[in-house]
Amino acid sequence: MTTNQDLFDTAQTLMPGGVNSPVRAFGSVGGTPVSMVEGQGPYLTDAEGKQYVDLVGSWGPALLGHSHPAVMDAVRATVEKGLGFGTSHPLESDLAELVRSRVPGAEMIRMVSTGTEATMTAIRLARGATGKNLVVKFAGCYHGHSDGLLAAAGSGVATLGLPGSAGVTEAQAWETIVIEYNDREALETVFTEHSGNIAAVITEATPANMGVVAPEPGFNQLIRDLTAAHGALMIFDEVMTGFRITEAGYWGASGRSEGWTPDLFTFGKVIGGGLPTAALAGRRDVMEHLAPTGPVYHAGTLSGNPVAMAAGVATLNNATAEVYEHIDLKAQVVADGLAAALNDAGVDHTIQKVGSLFSLAFGTSATGVHNYSEAQAQESFRYGPFFHAMLDQGVYLPPSVFEAWFLSAAHDDAAVDRILRALPQAAKAAADAG
Repeated sequence: MTTNQDLFDTAQTLMPGGVNSPVRAFGSVGGTPVSMVEGQGPYLTDAEGKQYVDLVGSWGPALLGHSHPAVMDAVRATVEKGLGFGTSHPLESDLAELVRSRVPGAEMIRMVSTGTEATMTAIRLARGATGKNLVVKFAGCYHGHSDGLLAAAGSGVATLGLPGSAGVTEAQAWETIVIEYNDREALETVFTEHSGNIAAVITEATPANMGVVAPEPGFNQLIRDLTAAHGALMIFDEVMTGFRITEAGYWGASGRSEGWTPDLFTFGKVIGGGLPTAALAGRRDVMEHLAPTGPVYHAGTLSGNPVAMAAGVATLNNATAEVYEHIDLKAQVVADGLAAALNDAGVDHTIQKVGSLFSLAFGTSATGVHNYSEAQAQESFRYGPFFHAMLDQGVYLPPSVFEAWFLSAAHDDAAVDRILRALPQAAKAAADAG
């Protein structure tokens, strides 16, 4: 039998680190990466035939669970007609209309292939529409791996302990102003000092790449107020939260009731139902700066790929109110079970939770986690033993303490019970670490 170790050994001779995305290499948790070969419902199966309850969900897209019948049927029907044409086709408008029906502020939509492409294009569009150069981002917020946005990013960069990335020039870094998340005074100061040259503030709707960190009350409203007052754009990165936290993403849980709307949204993950799709959306007058109606260039051979559009349409059509209610309920059960197991083992921690998204931070009960500095200061050495104890018991967690946990509509009582049964042993492993 071919083992996970065999596959990883081969992969390391072919790909840098043996992976195509760094966090998959298990660098922060140690051990051999698991090579998955099948996903069904809430479960993954690896190359050795071992089944796991999945709490990664392809890093978010698997809202309905793996291989949902409606999504698979839509993909099969589309594939039979061709994989792509390099032309316009009806499914592009079908998905765009679904997005706009859920998020009215998405007046126009441009389909792209990845979240990185969506945020990269949003930045270019903001600069083109405003005629200004500087972009403000928050430490620990991850907006993809485009050069100007890798300053103090979270996610894989935090996992690897890197401050940024080699290959990013000083000129590119200079055009990005990085401040601490949830720091109202710092944000106000930035606009006082640079207001005439700020094109945009980009923020994760609720950060989930330094662990889940909730925006403090009124913080997103402050971003909206300051950008509007100073002629800058507010870019709301919902690549992770879009159509997952609610049917209208995090904006649907906050901005809609509070009466504010960003200028631009970026969506990804759920919008493609597991296939490579993302989108940039927002105000019509801003979006019309994009080519071919405006001077800001963007193009993509695979933008709006029909197979990916079909998966996205099927996913959103089946993401009903009942789906969100189910995921919220099961996420709360797992989060409560996690807290109880860690408390019983005497492990200091906080559960960082926004809607159905949550993460674990060790040694943080005195302060919680409100920004990147506090996320980095946690006792992250406890996560590796915790992770492997869960893995050994057939539960697949994100291989980084800085990532969110994802449940799906397919996580039934049996799957959740398996998670809960595994938690006490993992909590003990965390307690014994160090």
